[in-house]
Amino acid sequence: MTTPIRRTGLALAALGTAGVVLAGCSSADPLEESPTTAPSGSGESTTLVVGSQDYYSNEIIAELYAQGLEDAGYTIDRQLRIGQREVYLPEIESGSIDLFPEYTGPLLQVWADAPEERESDEVYAALTEAAPEGITVLDQAPATDQDSYVVTREFAEQYDLTTVADLANVDVPLTMGANSEAETRPNGPQGLADVYGIEVGFTPIEDGGGPLTVRALQDGDVQLAILYTAQPEIAENDLVVLEDTEGLFLSSNVVPVASDRVDEEAQAVVNEISAALTSEELIELNRRSTVDQSPAADIAATWLEEQGLLG
Repeated sequence: MTTPIRRTGLALAALGTAGVVLAGCSSADPLEESPTTAPSGSGESTTLVVGSQDYYSNEIIAELYAQGLEDAGYTIDRQLRIGQREVYLPEIESGSIDLFPEYTGPLLQVWADAPEERESDEVYAALTEAAPEGITVLDQAPATDQDSYVVTREFAEQYDLTTVADLANVDVPLTMGANSEAETRPNGPQGLADVYGIEVGFTPIEDGGGPLTVRALQDGDVQLAILYTAQPEIAENDLVVLEDTEGLFLSSNVVPVASDRVDEEAQAVVNEISAALTSEELIELNRRSTVDQSPAADIAATWLEEQGLLG
């Protein structure tokens, strides 16, 4: 999930500058090697590197893990908002990052060649099998943050759109808006053409489906956008999620991936957090960020207290 800020027209192109965006509580280089402290079976002497995508929702989830582990006695080195999957995944695979919130379907499409699985349990099982040596896929959360194709209510009603396949009814050129990396991902323009036979143009909008993307939809600069289903912007702006009847999008549950340095005690802490994280809870956490403008660390601390997950 690349979630988690956002102008229209020609200004969209100006936002296409990529790069590694660093934030969070640590001033260290997020791509430096992780600490070498060996797991001890107790959190007291173990330092773990916790990372996140450059996406507000993912940062919140990483903070949930980090604060839960700190409460259990672990020392946490936060490397938050590192970037998108193309940037951070090599660091996970090399062991430089110990714990990272991921999403089952999109990650499976990286680690497996043309996976056929689509439903939640099957995707999760395949992901655990596909994980590289040295990486453990922990329990997936009930929460999903599913990639989806979204249009405005007005556009949906104009062309009678309820499913992705209905886009074939549109008699004007279509342009998709999403983060730049989506152009070459399986659910980008080529995937839409391969699975549904629908051709679209592409405009990069570097805000993970946030306000700039919503504005581009509303202004007609793009007609179709990739948003994540846990984003409050969908309901707040009365956007329409098109049903993916052909299974282009794999099920996408929130799932932690961990290095071998994350011992059983730490795994248990993270799994307990995951078990409490439902889709409804995740949408509310995201709302506290986008609407209330609360910092990720504060959102995480409040939620962990509400759930009784802190000692």
